[in-house]
Amino acid sequence: MVSVSAFITSLLTSFVIFVVLVVIFTNLSQRKSNVPVYYPALLLKGRSPPDLNVRRTPWAWIKEAWEAKEDEVAEIAGLDAIIYINLFTTAVKILFWTSCFCLPVLIPLAATDKNNKLQAADPTKSANFTSLDNLTMGNIQNRSDRLWAFLIGEYWLSFVTFYILRQTYKHVTDLRAKDQSNVRAKLEQFACLVRDIPPVPNNESREEQVDSFFKRVHPGTYEKSLIVTRLNKASKLWAELETAKSQLAHAQAVFEQSKCKETEGNPVSRPTHRTGKFGLYGAKVDSIDYWDKKIKELKPKLAEEQKHVLTEEQRGTAVIFFNSRGAAAEAGHVRHYPFADKWEVLSAPEPRAVVWENIHVSFYQRLVREKIVYLITFFMVLFFMIPIAFIAGLTTLDNITKYLPFLKFVVHIKPLQTVIQAYLPQLALIIFLALLPKILLTLSKAEGLVSQDHLVRAACGKMYYFVVFNVFIGFAIFGTLFQSANSLKQLKQAGAISVSSVVDMFGAKLPPNGTYFITFVALKFFVGYGIELSRLVSLVIFLIKRKFLCKTEKEVRDAWAPGSFGYMPNVPNDLLIITITLAYSVIAPLILPFAFAYFGIGWVVQRNQALKVYVPDYESGGRMWPHIHSRILVGLFVSQITMLGFFGVKEFPYTPLLLPLPFLTILFATICHKIYYPSFKYVAIAVVSEEVREVPTLSSVVAAFTPSCLLDPDEVNDNSKYEDVNFQDAESELSPGTSSGIASLADAPIAAASA
Repeated sequence: MVSVSAFITSLLTSFVIFVVLVVIFTNLSQRKSNVPVYYPALLLKGRSPPDLNVRRTPWAWIKEAWEAKEDEVAEIAGLDAIIYINLFTTAVKILFWTSCFCLPVLIPLAATDKNNKLQAADPTKSANFTSLDNLTMGNIQNRSDRLWAFLIGEYWLSFVTFYILRQTYKHVTDLRAKDQSNVRAKLEQFACLVRDIPPVPNNESREEQVDSFFKRVHPGTYEKSLIVTRLNKASKLWAELETAKSQLAHAQAVFEQSKCKETEGNPVSRPTHRTGKFGLYGAKVDSIDYWDKKIKELKPKLAEEQKHVLTEEQRGTAVIFFNSRGAAAEAGHVRHYPFADKWEVLSAPEPRAVVWENIHVSFYQRLVREKIVYLITFFMVLFFMIPIAFIAGLTTLDNITKYLPFLKFVVHIKPLQTVIQAYLPQLALIIFLALLPKILLTLSKAEGLVSQDHLVRAACGKMYYFVVFNVFIGFAIFGTLFQSANSLKQLKQAGAISVSSVVDMFGAKLPPNGTYFITFVALKFFVGYGIELSRLVSLVIFLIKRKFLCKTEKEVRDAWAPGSFGYMPNVPNDLLIITITLAYSVIAPLILPFAFAYFGIGWVVQRNQALKVYVPDYESGGRMWPHIHSRILVGLFVSQITMLGFFGVKEFPYTPLLLPLPFLTILFATICHKIYYPSFKYVAIAVVSEEVREVPTLSSVVAAFTPSCLLDPDEVNDNSKYEDVNFQDAESELSPGTSSGIASLADAPIAAASA
């Protein structure tokens, strides 16, 4: 359990760090040279950043984020960002209305009871409580009539959550429909992916097979196909060629700079490098000549490989194109063959989101891969229980000196003792969680998922259950176990150990764990959002690269590229906070204002980042929301089950009155799934049948779905979304032709168009 002094120390220092980081952000964001770091999204949309010649208040960014309309945020950051921000909006509403009952009613009832005092006076229980523990349900005496208020509180929490989740689901469904019915049609709305194509008949080519099948089942609307090929070697050659081009441009820029610095005692010299790994060994060569020769060698190899893959490496997968949004949506909804392992047709993801290496994975491979990945994830959850149990043991000073003896001399220093107890467990937990995202993304990719957004959602789902079972449930169990070690020993020595005595002891130790989770939440929002807002790490990396590494405009563009929202791991981490808060909102209501601050500050910070910083890598049309909705309901379900158990520990005779709540949650989840989820799984025909003012050409759609490695390297424009931005003065606007990374490919020659 966390002492009051450690709790206050954690809050105050976290708050001070947050204030310092906000002040740093305010100062650094007003420097013109830092505009590409703090306002990249505005630059890429052709908008001017705030007037930096006028001194801005430290809170100007809050006003701008608050006043921005949802349509404005969607225009800059995309629908996926709006859906993510709606997670914060939903949490704030749930926590606000829950607090209206729990804070003024439950805390006074708990604070004026004396269960903890009675237990502390009992020599057989060896109980020790802080004043913070007296504000929890644990301080209510068994069978007390005061427990009625906590039972009502759980009902209040449940129905508030139901109402707000339903309203939000309806709202985001409307947002998705509005996005899909946009008069500016999207490229992917005219395409579908086809997997598990049967073997090619002897008298047909793969293209003829696909065309004949879909012309027969979709007469009048089907246009053409693009056969997917094995791209391993072509992709590798393309990457090598792009690297060689970048290195040549870098070497030429260095040479030009050396000419400008030429003096009598410092003659101009051509750049050189070693050919070994990282330039650490190998023959020393002239960089310009070397990379120029490398490019000339790679181009014919790539051209030869392109011809080879288009004829010899075709797979049983294709992208097919239709002449209307409605026709493509209809094709993505229906079963095209009696058996599921043949002719599977899916609505196409955005071209930038396609995972090309997974698109050809067969039906049976996907089944096997999915089960193997789930099995690996299951064992990983169990494995991570070990470090989580160790971290849970660090919540007491005795265990810190026992398991980390090198800190023994530090623990006896009173000021440091408080700091260690306040921060060490939380920091250790956050560090362990930081290892998960890359592992889980790799596992999700191994399942054979064909789009980046689906891959991220799958990884988010794994990580959510990972952190709930390990961080929340695991930490609560092991934290309670370590705190109860002495009590268990005394019970064993007295021969009084029994199931009921152990349950009572664990029940008494559960509410104090809420104090630890409060400090965990406070550390996450004060320090986490401070670092996010200040962008210190991004700024330092950008300045170092620009000063010492960047010699060309492309290198500068790559150095300040802002990236997109990190939905993985942000979404599961935010959902973990919701789950913890829902579980403890009635048991330890003091967690509510801290969780409210987490999502309230997060709402403002993430809106600011959406408006000014992050640029989406792809768009999924808001398909993350059903994932978010269902996980919030999981958190509510956990809360209801926890309360059932804790009321049982409190021997409250009316505990069965809580039994309907879990069933109501399941019923509510089922109803929402039936009403709203189909609009996210499929595209509504009525929505995409709306009038379209701007229709892309077939060539532009086909080009967007053609992998870069199959295009002519001499004629493909740089499709970077950061093209044409003047980074030195950060004043120019983005060229309309390069705003998406797709439009710039629209007129490029299509090497695979006839494949």
